[in-house]
Amino acid sequence: MSKGEAMGENRNVQLNNSEPVRILHCVAGISRGGYETYIMNLYRNIDRTKVQFDFLYSFGGVYRKEILEMGGRIYKIPFITEKGPFAYTAAVRKFFKEHPEYKIVHSHMDKFSGLIMREAKRAGVPVRISHSHSVANAGLFIYRVVKNFYGTMIKPNCNYRFACSKEAGEWLFGKGRDDVMVVKNGINLAKFTPEDTRNREKFVISCVGRLAPEKNHTFLLDVFSEVYKKKPEARLVLAGTGTEQQALEKKAETLGIKDAVEFMGDCDSVYELLHRSDVMCLPSLFEGLGIVFIEAQACGVKCVASDRVPTEAKVSDDIIFLPLEKGAEYWAQQILALDTETKSDNHLGIRQRGYDIGEVSAKLQQFYIEKYSACGDK
Repeated sequence: MSKGEAMGENRNVQLNNSEPVRILHCVAGISRGGYETYIMNLYRNIDRTKVQFDFLYSFGGVYRKEILEMGGRIYKIPFITEKGPFAYTAAVRKFFKEHPEYKIVHSHMDKFSGLIMREAKRAGVPVRISHSHSVANAGLFIYRVVKNFYGTMIKPNCNYRFACSKEAGEWLFGKGRDDVMVVKNGINLAKFTPEDTRNREKFVISCVGRLAPEKNHTFLLDVFSEVYKKKPEARLVLAGTGTEQQALEKKAETLGIKDAVEFMGDCDSVYELLHRSDVMCLPSLFEGLGIVFIEAQACGVKCVASDRVPTEAKVSDDIIFLPLEKGAEYWAQQILALDTETKSDNHLGIRQRGYDIGEVSAKLQQFYIEKYSACGDK
């Protein structure tokens, strides 16, 4: 465990009535991924005098500084892909042995949550939450096999099941369960407004997501190439980082669209990008929900999603779902048909469907406090 994590040096702190309830969130990293951003949205909006978030993580990221500034504690351990399963298991077990103060553990690692749940149960943690943010396994075959093995540990060891959508819950916990709580991926509606800063001399298609195979950016480049043929003023802006960037840059050059495609990297102001976008397109191979679609619709941006995205992402009439099998030219036609002069105000519908981060964080805060109070001296 890293000695350099400043807030992680407070060992075995005993909570009392004047201190907030501390929740241990277990994550792979603290960068701008989908579920990491969601957790940070919750953290910013929760009453931190009553509930505090701490993090057990493996990969560094841009949220480290903000977590510490908001009073969170962070603990780093090597991930399974760094030192292997035995070292990872030993690190998780050692952490729980050294930190008996945690009564609530909230794991966001999909099937890897099984190990977290098992070790937390062995350590006597009363409240063990497994939270599903996906609907499929990613990675190479052997990696998926290992994840599936850890997934078998979830059922006997977790006692609360959360999911960002009905499909995400069915994927991780199985169909037909009545004990899975769908916790909406709320957003800050004060930031994601239908502000229109578009340059009408261009046609901006944006895409927000990790540059990873499951996001299907390579197909998006094919789609944009077709759009560009018919609308040379079109521009594609890709926000995000990942392992696919070099290959995508090479493909853009091969397609002759390099000068019309912007790789903007890590984006800390997605709402500003959406304000200047005409269309947001993400042809994912799978999504747990696709929080960026909620954000885009809140900004009044027309959205194009693959039919692999859960229909729960539809919170307005500003989104369409297309089959990937229809091909790039069909997708391009549908995108070009979405060129509009005005942006819609979808906030009322989004709030009514439960995606206001203020309401989501208040409900989760109440859940944490009630469960913690019920722990007593456990």
